[in-house]
Amino acid sequence: MTISSTPDGVAVKPRHLRFDVRDELKTLWHGNDAFRTAFFNALSLQFPDGEQQFINAVRLYRDQITDPKLKEEIKGFIGQEALHSREHKDYNEALKARGYDIDALDARFRKHMDWVGRLPPSRQLAGTCGAEHYTAVLANAILSHPEWMEGATPTMQRLWRWHAIEETEHKSVAFDVYRACVGNERLRRIVFLFVTWNFFKYTFINTCSLLKTDGKLWSLKTWLGGLNFLWGKPGVLRKCLPEFLAYFRKGFHPWQQDNRRLLEHNLKELEV
Repeated sequence: MTISSTPDGVAVKPRHLRFDVRDELKTLWHGNDAFRTAFFNALSLQFPDGEQQFINAVRLYRDQITDPKLKEEIKGFIGQEALHSREHKDYNEALKARGYDIDALDARFRKHMDWVGRLPPSRQLAGTCGAEHYTAVLANAILSHPEWMEGATPTMQRLWRWHAIEETEHKSVAFDVYRACVGNERLRRIVFLFVTWNFFKYTFINTCSLLKTDGKLWSLKTWLGGLNFLWGKPGVLRKCLPEFLAYFRKGFHPWQQDNRRLLEHNLKELEV
């Protein structure tokens, strides 16, 4: 019996794709909309250091896993996250061309991630599970609602689809490692509260910093459009809220949201 819960037909294997987004990131690439562009760019700023920490947390327990299927998926998880980190590092470097103080934003977030890296291994892995839940739910939303990326440049649409596909494929790997090696449900839920606070805090701070550079921080029109995008229509965060909160359920598991058919459809789109 395997302890991996990744369903049949889902392979956790990295795709060695490259995305040259330097020209796009000189512009308001998401439909010339300042808030939508800043919001997605703010998410990207967290990925290089965040995903490296996910890799580190899983590696702390890798030697305790004997199940061949899960061991292979851990290898795939590390490969996928390493490539995500690489592409978003290039992405974030390209943001400097618009005059953003990316070094200051990186330093602030890296200080937080250095603190996370000094926590006990069980808390690091619990934090990885919580953060992976956020990326998995947002990935599902992006794949389910392609209209949310309407107006974005084709290269940026492809980059975010690729990232969302692989986040979906490996969404249970860290969770399965945690369940096998730690298994503390109370710790899982408590740490998720801290992950939630920090995820939204840094996304908000980074969005504000980027909008300030664009001269849009105090634009009422920009913020009303942004609040509508997140909480009104289409309501990106509003529609994700039930899935975010599902993490608190007793017996929760990432593949309770079985989106394999959605994954298959988007893989075909990615390969076009």
